[in-house]
Amino acid sequence: MALTTDHTQAENRTNAKRREERRVLAGTMVGTTIEWYDFFIYAQAAGLVLAGLYFAPLANDNAGLAQLIAWASLGISFLFRPLGAVVAGHLGDRLGRKAMLVLTLVIMGAATALIGLLPTFEQIGVWAPILLILLRILQGFSAGGEWGGAALMSVEHAPVNRRGFFGAYPQIGVPTGLILATGVMLLVTSSMNEEAFLSWGWRIPFLVSLLLIIVGFVIRRSVDESPVFQEMQDRKKESAAPLRQLFSDHWRQVILTALIFIANNAAGYLLIAFFSSYATKPVEAGGLGMERSPVLLASTIAAVFWLASTMFGGILSDRIGRIRTFQFGYGWLFIWAIPMFLLIDTGNILWFTVALVVLASGLGFSYGPQAALYAEMFPAQVRYSGVSIGYALGAILGGAFAPLIAQLLLDETSWSPSIGIYIMVLATISFIAVTAVKETRGVPLGISQHD
Repeated sequence: MALTTDHTQAENRTNAKRREERRVLAGTMVGTTIEWYDFFIYAQAAGLVLAGLYFAPLANDNAGLAQLIAWASLGISFLFRPLGAVVAGHLGDRLGRKAMLVLTLVIMGAATALIGLLPTFEQIGVWAPILLILLRILQGFSAGGEWGGAALMSVEHAPVNRRGFFGAYPQIGVPTGLILATGVMLLVTSSMNEEAFLSWGWRIPFLVSLLLIIVGFVIRRSVDESPVFQEMQDRKKESAAPLRQLFSDHWRQVILTALIFIANNAAGYLLIAFFSSYATKPVEAGGLGMERSPVLLASTIAAVFWLASTMFGGILSDRIGRIRTFQFGYGWLFIWAIPMFLLIDTGNILWFTVALVVLASGLGFSYGPQAALYAEMFPAQVRYSGVSIGYALGAILGGAFAPLIAQLLLDETSWSPSIGIYIMVLATISFIAVTAVKETRGVPLGISQHD
């Protein structure tokens, strides 16, 4: 009888653990999807409509300069990611991962919805771009704190031999957010004429964020706190000054995490924002003159491949290690950087789709294992701060101004493969940085490893 009772209790504990793991994976993926939907909607709008509605008068009717300013507004928010990472990381290391996940989700959603309600330059003058940039800064602050919390909630709940798989869930929130953002933008643009889209239709994807935030809030509230943070609380081991400890003892890991991320982030933001703008811009304005709806559809298809390769990259890293998986991904990116632009420049939608799909298929190998690698590089007491700040700095050096740099290279050289050379340089830097890290797969994540 006792054996039966013990077996039943053990089975109940196992089932409860599996249910909690499913809630964690759903919470990190859904929340991250919503966060990045908000971020990508702005990126796509910056390439499609914001230049004319908010920045053209500032550029003295110079459409090219207005587009550069719109790309710069995309990059400005990245400068505030480290602030969000510092605040959320510090509080997350002291108060818990869960609270920061909920807070960052609400901030991002509110900023996005307000952009959808913001009057244009024609309506309120110079206040329009000022308020737009302030809301963009809020988005950057939120994004800076969001990723670290989602990554740690997933990895710190994971069995030791499945951290790459668990850590891939917040990562696939990025391509899922891109699919959602591009899909909504495609639906809106294909259901109305150009005049209606420029007048009011572009606001719809921003306002949809309100519904998504409610769903994400409910799911994230249901997730239990990270077991590693609970262990820290039980042992009273939290640091009195985790940021000071991070920069005095672990500055090398912070630098490496930033450099490891730059190539993936830059290439990712070309996929997210630049390619669709370059493809649909009129030929006389330096673009390819392709139709908007097929281009957005191609981006959506590429995002599906990005999602699949990200999940596969996380799983592969559990088998062959984080470092080898990253190295394979950056080798792929290096080799494809120039052929990709040669295909894009054909102006053929089929070859355009192939170029994006091959890029997206390689991105996952340097993205899927990221959450697990970063979590394993830092001790528990400073982990949230370490992964968040390293990620935020990498985003500044990588994706923040990648569309702007790409546009400048294109304007100066009139040769799009020059952008491919830029990506190759970043891929080389990131390859060297990840190679400098000793393989982390399987290291303990609890606080006892640093006692």
